[in-house]
Amino acid sequence: MDVTIDTVSPARVHALDHLERVRKDDAFVDKLTIEDADARTRRQARELVAGVTRQRRWLDFVLGEAYHGDYDSMEHRLQEILRLGLYELLFQSTPTHAAVDEYVELAKQALRPGAGNLVNGVLRTIDRDREHIPTPDTGDDANDLALRYSHPTWMVQRWLDRFGLDETTELLRANNRRPMYSVRINPLRTSEADVAAWLDEHDVVNVDSPYLDRYLRLKRLQALIAGDLLDDGHVAVQDESAGLVVQLLDPQPGDTLIDGCAAPGGKAMHAAARMEGTGTIYAVDRDEQRLERVETAAEAQGASEMVEAETADLRAWAARPEPPQGDRVLLDVPCTGMGVLAKRAGLRWRRSMEDLEEMAELQDELLDAAAQLVRPGGLLVYSTCTTEPEENERRVEAFLARHDGFGVESADGHVPDEMVSDAGFLATFPHRHRMDGAFAARLRRDEA
Repeated sequence: MDVTIDTVSPARVHALDHLERVRKDDAFVDKLTIEDADARTRRQARELVAGVTRQRRWLDFVLGEAYHGDYDSMEHRLQEILRLGLYELLFQSTPTHAAVDEYVELAKQALRPGAGNLVNGVLRTIDRDREHIPTPDTGDDANDLALRYSHPTWMVQRWLDRFGLDETTELLRANNRRPMYSVRINPLRTSEADVAAWLDEHDVVNVDSPYLDRYLRLKRLQALIAGDLLDDGHVAVQDESAGLVVQLLDPQPGDTLIDGCAAPGGKAMHAAARMEGTGTIYAVDRDEQRLERVETAAEAQGASEMVEAETADLRAWAARPEPPQGDRVLLDVPCTGMGVLAKRAGLRWRRSMEDLEEMAELQDELLDAAAQLVRPGGLLVYSTCTTEPEENERRVEAFLARHDGFGVESADGHVPDEMVSDAGFLATFPHRHRMDGAFAARLRRDEA
């Protein structure tokens, strides 16, 4: 793009470039890489890209109402510039003159002078009447909510049927909220007191997790990324929902643990800490590059002596002659990720109803493979980062129908009561618990 950087904010230029790549090349919103830019520019560009992607449907509704023409047929780059400008006005409280003037200039340089005039007119029209921005009123509750809170209509309809209007609205708001991050303190490398001292020294605002020991909540991770806590393995970024899955697994010192879909290794490393550095963890994953991250994490976090990483599809690994058997087997399966929409801004636009059926087939196959690896009397924990019954409760029901040697053990006593479903499963939700949506079931194999 032929844009003069010294007259337009570099973060805005980079954000426009990446949004174009997302559209043209199906690039991932979360994989924004910017070379030759300072940390502040990178952070601002990432926030703009994630925010515009997350709020895209609502932004397009507002822009379409304000534009005197066929907004849907507008050239894509001009739409992206308008989305960026409107996002700053509505969600970042950027002063009107700063946002409008910059995006007018960006439109002029990236497109032509007339495009700048259009951007100026549309954004200032919305800004002048922002107290009376239209409310979607299509006559369909699911579609209206989907427009207002920028989700696919099919998702919203599912949640309305399941949760009702008020709770669905809260879930949609939670998915659009800037995500809270959490980190786990690694007792194999450090102490809570030492981590607290480091955070205080670097002015990192944090609070203790209300649900888990050795977990802290933070609004930003920049200081940790720039510092040495992560590289030295003293802390690890891990959502509390993932920590609760490991708590449900309850690995013990000396156990043999098989992690069947291990990469990138967060749960395996948490398990290693709970095992106090003793025992064996087989970390199996079919993605060799992602499995390397498990080995890197094990080295950094003091667990390399415990971890045996193997690149393999679990279905093939379990079918080998006399595979290892675990005291505990963790199966954190690939899923639609509909519990992590706040952190993965573009994921909501990549999912469809068909994905639920496709994922279920894979999940069943992986469960059948994992069942072969549980020793008699051992434990299998099935987990996902989705909120959808087709991938959660129904997969467990189908598994039990195929495997009468397994039974459900309640999550009671392992995780907070408010996260235990009526059927005894772990279930977390973004709008209820301020963490990712997740599910897990304890499945005990009979002794004989």
